[in-house]
Amino acid sequence: MLFMNKWLGLFFLVLISGVHTSAQSSRKLHNKMVLVDTHNDVLSTVTMKGMNFENDLRGKTHSDLARFKEGGVDVQVFSIFCDERFGKDTAFKYANIEIDSLYAIAKRNPDKITIVTTPDQLNKAVKEKKIAAMLGVEGGHMIEDNLNYLDSLYKRGVRYMTLTWNNSTSWATSASDETQHKSPNAKLGLNDFGKQVVKRMNELGMLVDVSHNGEQTFWDVINVTTKPVIASHSCAYALCPVPRNLKDDQIKAIGRNGGVIHLNFYSGFLDSTFMKKKTLFLMTHGKELDSLNQLKWANYEIEEWMAKKYPQEAETLRPPLSMLLDHLDYIVKLIGVDHVGLGSDFDGIDSAPQGLNGVEDFPKITQALMERGYKKKQIKKILGGNFIRVFKQNSK
Repeated sequence: MLFMNKWLGLFFLVLISGVHTSAQSSRKLHNKMVLVDTHNDVLSTVTMKGMNFENDLRGKTHSDLARFKEGGVDVQVFSIFCDERFGKDTAFKYANIEIDSLYAIAKRNPDKITIVTTPDQLNKAVKEKKIAAMLGVEGGHMIEDNLNYLDSLYKRGVRYMTLTWNNSTSWATSASDETQHKSPNAKLGLNDFGKQVVKRMNELGMLVDVSHNGEQTFWDVINVTTKPVIASHSCAYALCPVPRNLKDDQIKAIGRNGGVIHLNFYSGFLDSTFMKKKTLFLMTHGKELDSLNQLKWANYEIEEWMAKKYPQEAETLRPPLSMLLDHLDYIVKLIGVDHVGLGSDFDGIDSAPQGLNGVEDFPKITQALMERGYKKKQIKKILGGNFIRVFKQNSK
């Protein structure tokens, strides 16, 4: 018995030691890689709420300046966002307010973060161990049907634009609107002006982002663009059939185009059972739900508020981290490892997989990739190399 106890003790010691060594090894690899996250909403979130991500916002947001470094984030594309309640004479102005705030933060923290607009500037920032901050507009309504506004945003540093958010523009239909048939008699996809937008983005060197786009809009983009596209924050429809995810033929088209799909961390785009579970969760708090609806809050605002009000209940809804890797594996098997990356959507989502509580947890993804058998060169591409390639290709 004494011998057996000693043997068991030695076994568990070796097991724990092995887990610790694996974590150390993955962290060492993580720190060597250039990590690019193509979509984070903290800039718009803190702008709307009067906060500042230079401060410690742990427990309030998924992100802040210190935690970007803690998580090894080298390149962060900050989403410039406002919803459909902003339109003519307000959307473009609000986009510029958000851009102003990022420039101000960078100016106050020149040793920590710098805004980059070219691949060379990106490389320089990474070498200097600064966060390379990039700008991506989420929603074509922010150009207010004006190509001069598109040019202006590019001059201010915007390097991708999501053609639609959940709301359609006058020139492109969104995934939400196309699937819900809100405008059954309207033309789907890009109209002539929408095609001009895509062509102008190609000319400028602004990446075309097909996340949130309706299927017809997607195919029109593929037929018009002369440069590789990105999906800045989308997952695989086959594993989780929601309108925001990409179907197999779309995934294959992005592969042929040379583009990259960056995986969204939102539980509802990863786990096909999540939406039903979330609906039941919201219904159990029906009175509060009705009150917030009467205040005309947006759905995403209500869901975020409820998740923070009832954190223990919200926690039970979160899928395992393995589901994020399942989507990655699926896309890699369809079109190869050269066409996948990470687009967390942190601070734009109310639920992420277990263990991914904020930007500080990115190293867990590197560890999971190693455990799935991905090689060093493959992990380098997934974490950031693929995005850097399409950024260079669009910048030529």
